[in-house]
Amino acid sequence: MIETERALQQVLKWGRSLTGFADEHAVEAVRGGQYILQCIHTSLRDTSARNGRDPEDEMLIIAFYCELALLFWLDDCNDLGLIAPEQLAAVEQALGQGVPCAPPGFEGCAVLRASLASLAYDRRDYAQLLDDTRCYCAALRAGHAQAAETERWTYAEYMHNGRDSIGYTNVLCCMSLLWGLDMATLRARPAFRQVLRLISAIGRLQNDLHGHAKDKLAGETNNAAILLQLHYPAMPVVRFLNDELAGHTRMLHHVLAEEHFPAPWEPLIEAMADIRAQYYQASNRYCNDARRGGQHEPA
Repeated sequence: MIETERALQQVLKWGRSLTGFADEHAVEAVRGGQYILQCIHTSLRDTSARNGRDPEDEMLIIAFYCELALLFWLDDCNDLGLIAPEQLAAVEQALGQGVPCAPPGFEGCAVLRASLASLAYDRRDYAQLLDDTRCYCAALRAGHAQAAETERWTYAEYMHNGRDSIGYTNVLCCMSLLWGLDMATLRARPAFRQVLRLISAIGRLQNDLHGHAKDKLAGETNNAAILLQLHYPAMPVVRFLNDELAGHTRMLHHVLAEEHFPAPWEPLIEAMADIRAQYYQASNRYCNDARRGGQHEPA
């Protein structure tokens, strides 16, 4: 696999064309991307014999890392106000529609979308990635706006939005696009759609539980534990959410055992489910003593 520092420099070079892009976005993208690819390297080798997509192809790997960095940057554009609202709206349109971005300072958006369009093993994955990006951006906006409202969401409303704002479907769709994992066909299966819902809910719960103390200290309310505590002050919210997480995880494992999805989907989904223990603990982005005040989105 491409050496870490070399990969980081390439993602940073791409990111410099985005206003507000920080070294952290590239660092966390490479860290998280390496973790995922290492978990499924053997399975990707097996699929490579079928579709010819080399798991060690630098062009594919860098495109994947850039998409992850883009998700981190978009998250911070919403939460930290890195760019003006009208700029963010134009960026979202470019990324969600696959059209050139109008304002200067965001050339990397069009560059990445053009690159992914040309690299797509299956054009259906590219069309789906655009749709997933629109959902991700809409969920980020909705979560940010709701935090300022006096009437709080219910837990159900929060989780409905949170499954999209975790961005896991973007990550998985991008991998399918680059390495020919046939996600477009699999999405037609109800069990696979259930897996996507479960892994996204697991990611949201893991993220919020891990960031609970940091978010509480920062006065952040866009967190499942904090939201529940506001509604039900006496509720043991952390215990409840850990129970929810355990239940979703059991259901996920049951579906994976029953369905036998083609390689590399089982190890890939398992890697995403284990990301809290394997990635969050080593990530500055999710440390409770970090300077940041309410970051929720994925790797």
